[in-house]
Amino acid sequence: MDAAPIALWGVVMLVVLALLFDFMNGFHDAANSIATVVSTGVLKPQQAVAFAAVFNVIAIFVFQLKVAATIGKGIVDPAVVDQHVIFGALVGGIAWNAITWWYGIPSSSSHALIGGIVGATLAKAGTAPLVAAGVIKTVAFIFVSPMLGFLLGSLLMVGVAWICRRSSPLRVDNIFRRLQLVSAGLYSLGHGGNDAQKTIGIIWLLLIAAGMSDAHDKMPPAWVIWSCYLAIGAGTLFGGWRIVKTMGQRITKLKPVGGFCAETGGAATLFLATALGVPVSTTHTITGAIFGVGSVRNASAVRWGLAGHIVSAWVLTIPATALVAALFYWISLALF
Repeated sequence: MDAAPIALWGVVMLVVLALLFDFMNGFHDAANSIATVVSTGVLKPQQAVAFAAVFNVIAIFVFQLKVAATIGKGIVDPAVVDQHVIFGALVGGIAWNAITWWYGIPSSSSHALIGGIVGATLAKAGTAPLVAAGVIKTVAFIFVSPMLGFLLGSLLMVGVAWICRRSSPLRVDNIFRRLQLVSAGLYSLGHGGNDAQKTIGIIWLLLIAAGMSDAHDKMPPAWVIWSCYLAIGAGTLFGGWRIVKTMGQRITKLKPVGGFCAETGGAATLFLATALGVPVSTTHTITGAIFGVGSVRNASAVRWGLAGHIVSAWVLTIPATALVAALFYWISLALF
């Protein structure tokens, strides 16, 4: 089923809506970048969000647009996409972000967007337009990214504990207060590099559907790239304090050495995923890393009950946003 041509006003409206989603992504996922550095007292909240926002934007110079290509051409067939599909996908993602932000649940903006794309496409044309390889790869990393974050975070914690075994706790604390600025910067770089590209991808998908870009193009227009990186940086600058509290305080109490290990393990996971073109959840990644660090330090100090609620939100994200996106796809058909 081919899509009908998209009017210019529709393209403009949907680009604005996509940038709003991108802003909310930064706002919602600011906690991923700054929760540990705030909870350990290395930076004040206002300093931390500014620090993270700068690195979100700098990521434009570091990463290739492989994740954007996956979102733009690797989840659904662009030929079936129209303004109603994009509208449903974005509203589904924004609605889920708003709900989980309100309740302080560290869910995934990335999977909210992907669930939205899938749900709106299913509502229009069924399963045929879905690109199985892209969907399977994305779903697999719901489990792979937190597990890899957990593994790297815990291994780093064990290694650091062995290296610093003869140092006093005060000396270790002072050293890692400085090093945590490096790890927080790397994680914010990975956050911007992976997450901004998801919105680049959906705007690219929109432009392809509107005939303003070619499906064979290797890159979207430069204005799309810059606007998305700036939007996510602005969202991070405003922060999401409800989720910061969950990530930095309620899962486990962190010291600077633990914050460094969690951020470094999470950053390594994000760099790998972005290089592979996999749209992963920065939320899943840093949460897994924090649990890994906490379990090494003192397994009983980790609030495993809270983990159950977080994992439930992860599992529900794609089907929940798919359902909301399908609903708004049909509403869009009636309104426009």
